[in-house]
Amino acid sequence: MRHVPPELITRYEEEGWWTRDTIGDLLTRGLDAAPDVEFRIHSTVRPWSGTFGDVERVARRLAGGLRSRGVGPGDVVAFQLPNWMEAAAVFWASAFLGATVVPIVHFYGRKELGYILSETKPHVFVTAERFGRTEYHADLCSDVPVVGVVGRDFDDLLDEHPMPGTVEADPAGPALIAFTSGTTRAPKGVIHSHQTLGHETRQLAGLYPPDRGKQLTAAPVGHFIGMVNAFLIPVLDGTAINLTDTWDPAQALALMESDGLTVGGGATYFATSLLDHPDFSPRHLPHMKYAGLGGSSVPSAVTTRLAELGITVFRSYGSTEHPSITGSRYTAPEDKRLFTDGDALPGVEVRLAADGEILSRGPDLCVGYTDLTLTEAAFDSDGWYHTGDIGTIDEDGYLTITDRKADIIIRGGENISALEVEEVLLAMPEVAEAAVVSAPDARLGERAAAVLRLRPGHAMPSMDAVRAHFERAEIARQKWPEELHRVDDFPRTASGKIQKFLVRQDIAALGRRE
Repeated sequence: MRHVPPELITRYEEEGWWTRDTIGDLLTRGLDAAPDVEFRIHSTVRPWSGTFGDVERVARRLAGGLRSRGVGPGDVVAFQLPNWMEAAAVFWASAFLGATVVPIVHFYGRKELGYILSETKPHVFVTAERFGRTEYHADLCSDVPVVGVVGRDFDDLLDEHPMPGTVEADPAGPALIAFTSGTTRAPKGVIHSHQTLGHETRQLAGLYPPDRGKQLTAAPVGHFIGMVNAFLIPVLDGTAINLTDTWDPAQALALMESDGLTVGGGATYFATSLLDHPDFSPRHLPHMKYAGLGGSSVPSAVTTRLAELGITVFRSYGSTEHPSITGSRYTAPEDKRLFTDGDALPGVEVRLAADGEILSRGPDLCVGYTDLTLTEAAFDSDGWYHTGDIGTIDEDGYLTITDRKADIIIRGGENISALEVEEVLLAMPEVAEAAVVSAPDARLGERAAAVLRLRPGHAMPSMDAVRAHFERAEIARQKWPEELHRVDDFPRTASGKIQKFLVRQDIAALGRRE
């Protein structure tokens, strides 16, 4: 756990940002208040329809079954599931038990999954037998005491009688470990307490317009923000949960008309893929009243395009470590909403280091990483988180991200470690040196561009050859390079280090020329 200065703890408690509630307490109150609210899964392979109360009964039966198997506060419950009802049941059951839940993005492959399971050593792991390219890997789960596979034996974990109430747990203790790719070779395990996750849920809910309508959530529930939007905020607000396990713009547009659903933002890709789809027409615009954008680069061309269609755009900035650092309210002046990443949210402090790096601290800041060395590197003794991003703050306190020190690509809201992709490329016999940087993408915000220096006598590999190589390495497809470029040498520092900011500038300029 990182060091939190005592004066910050006192302030957060006095202001009511940190409470004695656990996530189980928050859910129990919300579910008790709205048992008949709609809960639907829009899926071609595992559709489901019911109410909060129906899912809560499954979750409480699961909690009873896991409790009888020795699961309680401090134990780790991991799941790798698409946006299905069973994912909600696992998350809610873990909260009722006071356990630490580990959501895993469903498209992570063997490499990422194996690392996460070895890092967290879960008492329970629930997964799908098969979904798309994802499948159950029994060999990776040999050391997990309790395994449940949806579509095979998940129901065997359910007790006959639902477990009432919640198990008492320490509100300052770990409630969630969310894994995100960063500059390291392996995903980073970010630990959130009941207090930090609870504040984030309330804070993010407060940013949303009250008339936003019935939201369709397509972001994976294995991803931090997808999980909060799917399983926590609707329960807090008593609003319907509508999930889809794949992002299909045609399906989303059809659901707008048939079910009155809305798509309210996320990564820019969700908005642009709707506008660019041949089924889109002006009749869909009433279901796209708002677009809260974040999770990846937000080009001004996109915000301007949306605004010209009458959509109210507002941006936010954060990360898995510090989910809601800044944000524009939907009522803010238009220039702030379209062209900045917002101002500091309640309880959050933001300042710039001498080199322009953004430092933040606040009641929703995580309590550390599973890797102590990462914790020591990212957090200082005064409680400030060193984000790795560069920005400017205007005279009104609004932040704008201008560059990134951290070596990651944010593709459609998903972090991709440039180092991880480079290491896979370097295993190809043709490649002497590789630099992977972000390239602008009109739909996804960013995509991975690989710039290669080749070994003498070797030809440039084709994109098909690179894809086949990454598939053999069992790397999630979202991490595969989507551009290939060849150089004779790279721009370097005096010590020989590749100057990636110059490589990134060259790739961006090439995209603008095209």
